Amino acid sequence: MSGNYSVRCEPGLVIPLWRPENNLHLIDIIFRGLVYFFLLLYLFIGVSIISDRFMAAIEVITSKEKELVVRRHGREPQIIVVRVWNETVANLTLMALGSSAPEILLSIIEIWAKNFQAGELGPGTIVGSAAYNLFVIISLCVFVIPNGETRKIKHLRVFFVTATWSIFAYVWLYVILAVSSPGVLEIWEGILTFAFFPATVLTAYVADRRLLIYKYLHKGYRMNKRGVIVQAEAGDSEMGVELDIKPQQDGFHGMVDRLADGDSPEAREFEQTRRDYINTLKELRKKYPTLALEQLEVMAHEEVLGKGPKSRAFYRVQATRKMVGAGNLSRKISERAQSDLSEVKAELQKAEAESIDIEHVNAMRVFFEPGHYTVMENVGTFEVGVSRAGGDLSRPCTVDYCTEDGSAEAGSDYVSAKGTLTFEPGETMKTIKLSVIDDELFEEDEHFYVRLSNVSQPAMLVSPSLATVMILDDDHSGIFGFPERDVELVESVGQHPLRVVRYSGARGRVIIPYRTMEGTAKPSKQYVHTEGSLTFEDNQTEKVINLEIIEEDSYEKDALFYVELGEPVLQGAEAGIAAAAELKQPEERTEEEKMALLGRPRLGEVFRAQIRIKESKEFKNTVDKLVQRANASIILGTSSWKEQFMEALTVSRGDEDDAEGENGQPSSPSVMDYLMHSLTIFWKVLFAFVPPTDIAGGYLCFIVSILGIGVVTAIIGDVASYFGCTLGIKDSVTAIVFVALGTSIPDTFASKVAACQDKYADASVGNVTGSNAVNVFLGIGVAWSIAAIYRACHSEPFLVEPGNLAFSVTLFCSEACFVIVVLLVRRVKSIGGELGGPFIPKLITSVFLFSLWLLYLIMSTLEAYGVIQGF
Repeated sequence: MSGNYSVRCEPGLVIPLWRPENNLHLIDIIFRGLVYFFLLLYLFIGVSIISDRFMAAIEVITSKEKELVVRRHGREPQIIVVRVWNETVANLTLMALGSSAPEILLSIIEIWAKNFQAGELGPGTIVGSAAYNLFVIISLCVFVIPNGETRKIKHLRVFFVTATWSIFAYVWLYVILAVSSPGVLEIWEGILTFAFFPATVLTAYVADRRLLIYKYLHKGYRMNKRGVIVQAEAGDSEMGVELDIKPQQDGFHGMVDRLADGDSPEAREFEQTRRDYINTLKELRKKYPTLALEQLEVMAHEEVLGKGPKSRAFYRVQATRKMVGAGNLSRKISERAQSDLSEVKAELQKAEAESIDIEHVNAMRVFFEPGHYTVMENVGTFEVGVSRAGGDLSRPCTVDYCTEDGSAEAGSDYVSAKGTLTFEPGETMKTIKLSVIDDELFEEDEHFYVRLSNVSQPAMLVSPSLATVMILDDDHSGIFGFPERDVELVESVGQHPLRVVRYSGARGRVIIPYRTMEGTAKPSKQYVHTEGSLTFEDNQTEKVINLEIIEEDSYEKDALFYVELGEPVLQGAEAGIAAAAELKQPEERTEEEKMALLGRPRLGEVFRAQIRIKESKEFKNTVDKLVQRANASIILGTSSWKEQFMEALTVSRGDEDDAEGENGQPSSPSVMDYLMHSLTIFWKVLFAFVPPTDIAGGYLCFIVSILGIGVVTAIIGDVASYFGCTLGIKDSVTAIVFVALGTSIPDTFASKVAACQDKYADASVGNVTGSNAVNVFLGIGVAWSIAAIYRACHSEPFLVEPGNLAFSVTLFCSEACFVIVVLLVRRVKSIGGELGGPFIPKLITSVFLFSLWLLYLIMSTLEAYGVIQGF
């Protein structure tokens, strides 16, 4: 190559050439170089801001959700919310397009600006950006992880696929430039280059969903010594991912079923998000035991939103907002958490209100209060209450009543009654007098009914309109037991009065012991153990045992324990008569002694109650609703132009922690925040005119944003070219050093934040390889295909000099292989993951990767200027 390094400036597509262009003094060259340099920086900021509007539109589009019904064995179907877009497909298509739109559009615009002839700026920017992403961004991500922490790639299969395609993409460039048809790009080569883009997406999707060959691989499950289910799949490098399953009594056995029985990845992700929310809420409850549940729910939702998986778009937008003084997205996450909980509570209250019959609430209602009565056989006369409520109580009302036989018969057990009650204006309570007939016969408990009918208009009868009257024999000490064998309680009940009833008699004073017995529920964990005795006085028919349930805030819970009654002990004179009668022969006993023995207290059939502790429905419903909203990326969207202009004109604090002041309010923006806001307010206001993402599902914002990126990118191409030619720098060097660096700065900060905040390295490392492949297949494939077709239509070949680009591609591929090997080696146990780890290995890795980038820049620059020989 020639040793003359002077570069002639050519007119650009948008910006006119600064004339005169020849015979410039050194001071003029330096001045123009500085003007172009700072203008280039300002344009990089502008393209970052409009790219973020573009990314927000992409996020809204790819965040579309749908409802799925998950059917679980032995459990009721459950509705979960999943994303319509597969995460891998979204990352390799719209997300990759959004983060690399300037580079891709620059390549296409340059072809058009040069009359469909090959240029060096566009392809050089794509290759230079790929080198920067792979070497510098990963180097930074390795180093910024706190000491002792690591981040591993979760979807390793997808990483292998995209890494292979990223290296192949640049190998393919060398093949079509220097081997297949040296110096000439044919139509089929350009189209095939573009066709590799859907092939990349398809193979990554197959790897992500374990389709085709993956379904034939053996899959097994095992449980380790800690009771943790570990999934292992042949050929899957993700083996050893632990599913932290709780024991069955904590209500998590359903999760074992769901996560181990081949559910869809969407269902697994939804279940994992729900488990994260529940565990976070439990940890916060331990940390802040005095806070109300609603406050804890807000904190938990905010933490799940903040720590949950986020898209590439989220981190990209967050990085740019902090750079330009637009505020940290963490504040919006906090506001979103509060509003989400308020909306969820409102929805649940509305649903509860709708379940109430409004017509019944507003109408005049007549009913028994209470609906059940228990009386002794020797009671004589007693009263049954009838109430009215609702409607216009100033109007009179009448209602008929009559008694009906049950096991008790009118005339022998009670006195039949029939009549009409009249409620005077303002009167809300009336009584019916009933009489019970006493006899000396020992009888089982009997009952009869009182029915209301023929209520006057506009009143209406509501339940209970039929009262039950239970008559207890007064000649027996009673049978003791629980009214229900199975009692179901929600864990949030706190204390529950468990009823113990006495029937078939209520004569004398009786003491009955009781105690709780553990089942799957454990004392001091799910309930408080208690034991003691109940004392039933003469004619007393009911007592309660106070059970204390411990609330754990479990999402699904099904724990059992038992309450058992001991043998009742009769007190007083009756006890002495019965004890004396037991010592005599049957024929020696008097009639009184025989009656005393027959009337001794005993346990009924239900002397042991099973207490089943279930999850709180309110808590479960709240979790379900909040998990459906656990999508932090949605906060990127906007609903109106007013909101966009307010954000554009408002300066906010951009610190990482978004610190709060002494009064709990957000701290004031810093001087740097004000400075960056002042410098960027032109771009903020200009791009606030872009349609909000809520219009047309984000597609209108998508279209307008990409047009805006195209315009700014065209200006960047002109200014970058002028900058290079003014200083005598070739376009290929300008591309790989300045333009590639400028367009990648937002991605650098985004990857840094993603590396620190995400549990895995996919968002910071895994996306680099996929993005590099997509940049080649889209940016170069589309541009060169268009140019080759255009030139073919004019019977001319599309000429592409293989020299500089072929050398850069070969050098990049060689170094990229080293990077991938280094990352995989770092997964060894002593380091623990691609990012972070012990300080010394972390430092060595970072320095090595950064050195590869410097080597790439130096070698490419020397080759471009003919210092070393290229291809």
